[in-house]
Amino acid sequence: MSKKKKIVICIISFILVVLIGGLGFVGNYFFEYALLRQEGIVTAANVDPNAPQSIETMAEVANKEKAREEVDKWLEDVKTEETTIESEDGLKLWGKMYFQEEQTDKWVIIAHGYTSSHEDIQPIALNFYNQGYNVLTPDMRAHGNSEGKYIGMGWLDRKDILKWIDYVLSIDADSQIVLYGESMGGATVMMTSGEELPSNVKAIVEDCGYTSVKEMFEAQLYERFNLPSFPIINVANIVTEIRAGYDFEEASALEQIKKSKTPMLFTHGGEDTYVPTEMIYRLYDAATCEKDMLVIEGAGHGSAPDVDPETYYEKVFSFLSKYVK
Repeated sequence: MSKKKKIVICIISFILVVLIGGLGFVGNYFFEYALLRQEGIVTAANVDPNAPQSIETMAEVANKEKAREEVDKWLEDVKTEETTIESEDGLKLWGKMYFQEEQTDKWVIIAHGYTSSHEDIQPIALNFYNQGYNVLTPDMRAHGNSEGKYIGMGWLDRKDILKWIDYVLSIDADSQIVLYGESMGGATVMMTSGEELPSNVKAIVEDCGYTSVKEMFEAQLYERFNLPSFPIINVANIVTEIRAGYDFEEASALEQIKKSKTPMLFTHGGEDTYVPTEMIYRLYDAATCEKDMLVIEGAGHGSAPDVDPETYYEKVFSFLSKYVK
């Protein structure tokens, strides 16, 4: 081999090593940015910077403040209990229960969103409590008081919800259980729906959940950074499989709901740019179970219950009344 050819091969090899190393760095950076346990982060689950700045937004803020005041008053008197379970992979998962004064078999398990905690969905918990439900609000793995290093994006969490269902059954064998989830929690309960569920699980309500982890991250890359999904998502997926044990494409609510027989209500904000509103229509069309849908116009991500609480909760509890007695 000539000296010139050796130099060319060395240069090409060096470029390939740099490219592969660079891709590996980008994939690992994305993984750690998105999926490592995070504390005290404000995300679009709490604030949607793309929400229209109008009188509706002012009304939304007022509704949130009112809901928080009602929650604070409720927490002064409601009977609560903290509990823990062990996940399939050995993590200690924490949850808080809110009990009715009178015995009831009506239960709801509420799954919160990405980098959130049980506290953020207390206004939803109160609305269910006011309808006569005992409420269980787990902190999802890698969130709040629960153990875990890696965020499961709903896919790992679906197995955790199965464990929480078993826990409720262990204290109330006759329970009628509703699963409710917001954002990542919405994806979680949809992913759970495709598993084998006990007959005690009567219905599911998902709010602003995504079709799949892959599509969710693709949408975020484009919306927030104006970047294409290839090759970032592909490399990040490899890192995630190695470090967290799941695959972005396999982690699909869209595929799971095709297997579900549990009645499901799909809800979403009409102005959601974080989890694009178009996803609810594909999810609804894919579901073969008994189903209904509600889109609140003018609402951003996770804000449908705040923009129009009257319409939202009337729809939720009207739907559930057909399955929970």
